[in-house]
Amino acid sequence: MRQKILKFTAIALFLFTFTCAEAKEPYKNTVKLTFLSWTSGSTKISYERAFADIRQSAELCGSIIGAGYDKYNNDPLGFTVRYGHKFFVAGYNPEKPLMGFYLRPEAIYSHYNYTHSVTGARTPAMMGSLLGTFGYQYCIGHFIADAWVGGGYAFGTPAETGYHHGFQLWNWFGTKNNNIALSFSIRLGFVW
Repeated sequence: MRQKILKFTAIALFLFTFTCAEAKEPYKNTVKLTFLSWTSGSTKISYERAFADIRQSAELCGSIIGAGYDKYNNDPLGFTVRYGHKFFVAGYNPEKPLMGFYLRPEAIYSHYNYTHSVTGARTPAMMGSLLGTFGYQYCIGHFIADAWVGGGYAFGTPAETGYHHGFQLWNWFGTKNNNIALSFSIRLGFVW
C-alpha cells in the first residue's frame, strides 16, 4: 500500500512539474502588502492585474485604518481605498508583464475618525487625492517588490496630523499645505 501511494505521488508530482514547465503564460496577477503600513496605523492589501499586450496594469488597494501601530496616539478607525493604473515605460519584458519602471496616475479616498489631541473629541478626517507616481516593480519567481514616490492634489477635511493612511499632506520646511499630497512606499507580494 505504501509503495502505491509513493508511486502515485511521484507520478502526480511529475505531471504537475511537466504541466508547469509547459505553461509559458506569464504571471499576470499579484497580491501585495504595503511593507511599512503596520508601523503607521493601518494594514494595506492590494491586487494588481497586468494587461501584457498593452504594457499596462490596474491596481486596487484597500486599507483598514486602526489595524497597526498608532504612531500619533490618536486611535484612528476607518478605511482607505485607492485605484492606480500603471503604464510601464522602461525595462518592460512581455515575459514578466508586472516588472519594470512605470508611471501611475491614481485616485485615493481616506475616511476615518481619530481623537483630537487638543479637544479630546472624536474628529472625522475625509480626504481625497489625485496623484501621479513613478515607481519600479521587480519580480523574481513568485515574489514581487514594488517601490514608488509621487505627489499631487488633495482635497477634503484634513486630519490634525496631515497623515491620511495613503498619502501625507505637505508639512515641510516650516510650511503646511492641505492641498499638496505626497506618497511613497514599498509593497511586497506574491505573483501568479
